Amino acid sequence: MMKSVLLAAALLGVFSTAALGDDRYVSRPPVVLSPDLAAPWIMQLGGGNVRPVVYQRPVMVQQRGLFAPRVVRRAPAAQPVSAINPGIPVVRGRIEPQFLPQMVEYQTKEAPGTVVIDTNNRFLYLVMGGGKARRYGVGVGKPGFEWAGVHKVSRKAEWPDWTPPSEMIGREAAKGHYLPARMDGGPENPLGARAMYLGSTLYRIHGTNAPWTIGSAVSSGCIRLRNEDVVDLYERVKVGTRVIVI
Repeated sequence: MMKSVLLAAALLGVFSTAALGDDRYVSRPPVVLSPDLAAPWIMQLGGGNVRPVVYQRPVMVQQRGLFAPRVVRRAPAAQPVSAINPGIPVVRGRIEPQFLPQMVEYQTKEAPGTVVIDTNNRFLYLVMGGGKARRYGVGVGKPGFEWAGVHKVSRKAEWPDWTPPSEMIGREAAKGHYLPARMDGGPENPLGARAMYLGSTLYRIHGTNAPWTIGSAVSSGCIRLRNEDVVDLYERVKVGTRVIVI
């Protein structure tokens, strides 16, 4: 008899525990793992008003036993080609925006077509009239090679040859730099794509294959522009044009 009573009591305890467990699950659902194996597990903590959030895990690739972010490889950008000499890649250098060609307000008594070069501020102005000018950034003479004056364009040349003056050859030789007696015109020539010679002087307005020098005082007195800018100016300026260097 005693054994029957104990067995009945044990069964009653089991059913009571199950009933309490059922009551618990009605009030609070169990934690459910997301079926999306690409996402981390999701905690669903309440009723229908709680929306689970799925955090996207970055895609990883295994490389030499270590996990590393996937590298997206892009096709190399097309190399720009020079418009003034097709087939030759354009040499790009950093240049401040103010030294790019632009139309500006410019009050002057000089006639349209006159070139005014402000060496202190590194600008060349082509007077257009109506209080306007086309402005270009330039490189100018380094300390000891500054100059000012008024001249006229006496000659123009495309892809000019370069014959370094004997004084320059001597100066550079003293520094251990040996210049050629003459260099044919071309992309490697320091005079660049175009040159406008000033009177009977050794000075020129010319291009450069070092565009990053625009805005600086680095030359031996010549006025240099980017190749694309000197080509533009060359087409606008005629032999006999008045040039004022200040």
